[in-house]
Amino acid sequence: MPPQPGRRERWLALAILAGVLALAYLVLVHPWWTVPMRATTARIEALRERDLRARMELAQAPEVARRLEAAREAAARTPGFMAEANLQLATSALVQRLEQAVAQASPGNRSCAISHRQPINDARQERFPRATVQVRLTCGNAELAAVLHSLESGSPRLFVDNLNILAQRYQFSSQPGGGGGGGVDASFDLSGYLQPAPAAGVGGAR
Repeated sequence: MPPQPGRRERWLALAILAGVLALAYLVLVHPWWTVPMRATTARIEALRERDLRARMELAQAPEVARRLEAAREAAARTPGFMAEANLQLATSALVQRLEQAVAQASPGNRSCAISHRQPINDARQERFPRATVQVRLTCGNAELAAVLHSLESGSPRLFVDNLNILAQRYQFSSQPGGGGGGGVDASFDLSGYLQPAPAAGVGGAR
């Protein structure tokens, strides 16, 4: 009768069997089944997320279209570019806009007046032509604030740059009795942009 294996031999045999099974899994099952299944699952999840984003974008498309149309209508109501055809006409329009703003802030120039205005010839080549007028005003504080607000908040869009303000004491015609009134001497550059001229087509076929 052959001898019965001891407990130690049985545990050793089980350990060897477990090692063989683990090695077989790592060599045969894992690379040929587990890894492809994980990759397939990851691709499925990515496709689901992409499909969800696409559905959300499609659901938001009408709202985006409405907002875009509203933005276009607002831009049409408040044009950003001056309508004049060249810089000379645009400069004249800037001066007229300045005179209107001063007249509205101080009718009859009682507490605000234009003391200097001069066009600036900018030799820089920019994508959008820019008309600029150098301005100097003698105003009360409230009138100057009203003029600047009117210039920058109107249509078309104008820009105030290089603003310098010096506190002075002036006698405006609205102040009786000959006493000096508080005011400021303000200088700044008033600018507006024109749309670029359309590129000329190449004439003459060869």
